[in-house]
Amino acid sequence: KKLKECIKLLDDYKYSTLPPGVSADQLWEAQKIKQAIIHPDTGEKIFMPFRMSGYVPFGTPIVIGLLLPNQTVMSTIIWQWLNQSHNACVNYANRNATKPSPTSKFLQGYIGAVTTAVSIAVGLNALIQKANKLSPSTRVIIQRFVPFPAVASANICNVALMRHNELSEGIDVLDNNGSVVGSSKIAARHAIMETAFTRVVLPMPIFVLPPIIMSYLERLQFLQRNRRLLLPIHSVVCLVTFGLSLPVAISLFPQMSQIEVSRLEPEIAMATDCRVLTYNKGL
Repeated sequence: KKLKECIKLLDDYKYSTLPPGVSADQLWEAQKIKQAIIHPDTGEKIFMPFRMSGYVPFGTPIVIGLLLPNQTVMSTIIWQWLNQSHNACVNYANRNATKPSPTSKFLQGYIGAVTTAVSIAVGLNALIQKANKLSPSTRVIIQRFVPFPAVASANICNVALMRHNELSEGIDVLDNNGSVVGSSKIAARHAIMETAFTRVVLPMPIFVLPPIIMSYLERLQFLQRNRRLLLPIHSVVCLVTFGLSLPVAISLFPQMSQIEVSRLEPEIAMATDCRVLTYNKGL
């Protein structure tokens, strides 16, 4: 109901039929709600767990599981699988949807990301276990950092494989009036590279800061006497880090990015007088 009210308010503004008394703050709030829920290309609602606004509440339990100490091979596989399953759905739900994306591409990206994440995580854990020169305490600390290279590599693989068809088909580029000028493979390459870079920056603080913070907190006598508090504190640290790092990573590139016409294909440059065109990068 709230979403419908916001869409109606924005439509009234667009067609200059706003009722009296509507403030600029109300319009910006309506815009924020619409952009958080509605896909800019399809105009359809994004399922709540796969929205960017739902990334932290639905993703934090998985992050906590990935960063738990003393992981077994099976627990590593399960948490990496859950993480990449969630990421795959988020990537698909927030993709550039100006061109149809076959289900086979989604499955290809999903399988590739899960395989990459599990292989790197299990492989690094095995190497650490065989490192005889490391003390047990050092081995535990290093193991806590294993999720980052595994997740970062898998995230790149996830984005690249799931959106690979954009490179061959291109994505729509729009002029100042929002009209489609053409389909650009160059814009698609920029969109995928920007999204992949975001996916590397995003897990960096999430999987690096909590292990460092927890390694210091666990030495406190209070927590050594109350071991049951470790998991709740660990969860709060992960939640706060995730909540702070997501807006920073997403803000690196705007969702509706711009590119100079001179950098695009000649046929697109000849089809418009605009100097800059817009495309949906995806999130």
